[in-house]
Amino acid sequence: MKIDKTWSSVDHYFTERLQPESKELEYVRDNNQKNGLPEIDVTPTQGKFLAMLAQLKGAKNILEIGTLGGYSTIWLARTLPQDGKLVTLETDPNHVTTAQENINSAGLTDKVTIIEGDALNTLPTLQNTGFGEFDFIFIDADKPNNPHYIKWAIQLAAKGAVIVSDNVVRDGEVINKNSSDEKVIGVRKFIDILAEDERADSVGIQTVGEKGYDGFVLTLVH
Repeated sequence: MKIDKTWSSVDHYFTERLQPESKELEYVRDNNQKNGLPEIDVTPTQGKFLAMLAQLKGAKNILEIGTLGGYSTIWLARTLPQDGKLVTLETDPNHVTTAQENINSAGLTDKVTIIEGDALNTLPTLQNTGFGEFDFIFIDADKPNNPHYIKWAIQLAAKGAVIVSDNVVRDGEVINKNSSDEKVIGVRKFIDILAEDERADSVGIQTVGEKGYDGFVLTLVH
């Protein structure tokens, strides 16, 4: 296995050659750092990958669980058609304020709605507050609650929807059935739910890069 330095260098090479960050996205990173947000955004390569998945799906209604500073939000929202909408859920008030600044700066205020509060409290309200079924869902929030998030994602998904769930490999700890780490336990329960739900067809992909050794699960909802 190659060392982390090589993984990061390859990510930087691909970013430079294939998906250079826009000024809006550079602003997001700088503004997040200025406001003390943790540096746990998706990478530029992951951001563009998400955006391309949304484009391939032809997504018009996107749900994001876990906003942070809005970096992935902006990648996804920029793919939306004129009448497309993105709803993103975030519990931390400082993250919400920073993300709104970033979204405004990117000129996406009319396409993106940030809902502040615990996602387990706000997810049940979405259908009753004017938001319909979602055709693309990105889950990137606290991992212990992943089992709850995936159940809600499947419930809120339109037929044929795509769900992407990030950070599921946990440096390989996902295979440790005796782990006491709440994040690992949450991911394992989440995978068990997908394995047993007949509406979900899923695949897990391992990745390496700037974030080290991790991966995601891609789900198609029938």
